[in-house]
Amino acid sequence: MASPLNVSVVSADQQIWSGEASMVIAKTVEGEIGILAGHEPLLAILAAGEVRVNATSGERLVARADDGFLSVENDTVTIVARDAELIK
Repeated sequence: MASPLNVSVVSADQQIWSGEASMVIAKTVEGEIGILAGHEPLLAILAAGEVRVNATSGERLVARADDGFLSVENDTVTIVARDAELIK
């Protein structure tokens, strides 16, 4: 099994979620993107919508994120949004 992703979802004023995940799916201005371990480095502008995280614990999280960016480097995914909240 591939090493997990280290994921952080943050808004302008607080951390929404942080942990290990097997996959992250986010909506960017160029379309939806799925991130798995080993993904090439990436910087993308987020479109308003959902960020879905499949945690290694089996939990599936959904957050709403507006106006921000997604960064991927060395199996670390950082999602920074002006406004974000955990939906489930």
